Formats: sequence, C-alpha cells, structure tokens
Amino acid sequence: MPLPPFLPRSPRYDRVDALRGLAMVWMTVFHFCFDLSHFGYWPQDFRHDPFWTQQRTAIVSLFLFCAGLGQAIALEQAQGWGRFGRRWLQIAGAALLVTAGSFLMFPHSFIYFGVLHGMAVMLVVARLTAGWGPWLWLAGGAALALPWAMAAALTGPWAMAAEGFNSRWLNGLGLITRKPFTEDYVPVFPWLGVMWWGMAAGQVLLRRQRAWLAAALPAPMRPLAVLGRWSLSYYLLHQPVMIGALMLVGWVLGRPG
Repeated sequence: MPLPPFLPRSPRYDRVDALRGLAMVWMTVFHFCFDLSHFGYWPQDFRHDPFWTQQRTAIVSLFLFCAGLGQAIALEQAQGWGRFGRRWLQIAGAALLVTAGSFLMFPHSFIYFGVLHGMAVMLVVARLTAGWGPWLWLAGGAALALPWAMAAALTGPWAMAAEGFNSRWLNGLGLITRKPFTEDYVPVFPWLGVMWWGMAAGQVLLRRQRAWLAAALPAPMRPLAVLGRWSLSYYLLHQPVMIGALMLVGWVLGRPG
C-alpha cells in the first residue's frame, strides 16, 4: 500500500510565540508578587494601587492581542473548525479548572469569568467575525468604548436594568456599573476589542510584512518563543507551583498557614 503524501506542518511564527512568551514571563512576576502579598511576605494592594492594576491591564491586553494574532494566522493557514474546536475545548476545560482551584483557595472571590473564560467566548466571536477585515479596527474601538457608554446609560435612563447587568449571570459581558468581587475578571467588553485589534494587526502583517513576521529570532529571545508555544500548560501550572513553594517556605519557617 503506498504511503500517504507528506503534509508539511503549518509554519509557526516565532515572533508571535515570543511575544506571548514575554506576556507569560511578565504574568509570572506579577503573580509571584501577588502570592508574596497573599502569604504576608510583602503586603501590597493589588485591587487599588495603580502600579499593580495598570500592569494587570497591560498583561491581559498583551495576551488577548496575541490571541487575535494567532487567530489571524490560523485562518490564513486554513485551519478548520475541527482543530479550532479541539483547542477551544482545552481552553474551556482549563477555565473550569481555574474556577475549581480558585474556589478552594478563595471561596468568597473565586474566579468565574477570568481570562480563560473570557477567551473561550471571545475566540468564537473572533472566528466568526474574521471576514470583517479592516472593519475589525472600528469594531475593536467600539468594543473598547461600549462599557463606558453603557455605564452612563445604566446610571441614567436605563438605571432600572443596572442590577441585571451587574448580576453574575450577565456581568461577563462587562456592561456593568459595579465591578464584581472576584480574583480575576476579564469580561467580553472591552477586552474583545483588544482581540479584534490583534486579529486586524495579524491580517495586515500577513499581507504586508510576512517576511518580517517569519524572520528568525535572535538567540537570546528563542526561549521566549518556546515558552509561548506552551502558554496554556504553563498558565495552569505556574501558580500551583509558586503557591506550593511559598507554602513549603512558610512551613519551614514556622509561619502560620
């Protein structure tokens, strides 16, 4: 029986992987500082101090922009719904694991619509709207502005509807007047706008700057690309490892748990 023809794998773009890897490193440092604060080694106000809140915004933005870039590349390489669906199930399953783990550690502020939950929804929307082309830039800007417009409406003419949008059933949309008490909150709006802009940027790069996008990375940056290829696994593992290490340190030092 003849062997099937060799089918080359779709090329990876190391620059996109490295950008995602950079987000992972930044996130790790941020989470380690958070863990130090949680265990009382270095108390910080992660909910209100702009030094920390602005970093969180930048890290999430970088993640979602990279996700948009990745979708542009996947669609350009004709990756079908089957492969998309398998990856989507991994992200959705990981989101459920995050919810379960955070409930054990933070039962009063567990994560029910964090970055993975938001990505699971936004990736489907991005996939369905990829054909909008340049209109993705306008859609992204509208998505970024929508929460502020809705907040004004919900404290004005639509005030009666505010509690419904603030409820746990609908606040994943991001059209709220009161931020929920949870350890991670990445609603569809405004963050879908960042993913849309990432997809629009990816389409432009693939059309006009493919050679730059495909260029080899300098040697010192290659580990970032490797890390970026394993972003989901790393995301799930890094916090349990750091938390476990700090708990072990606390036990050795005789600190109360």
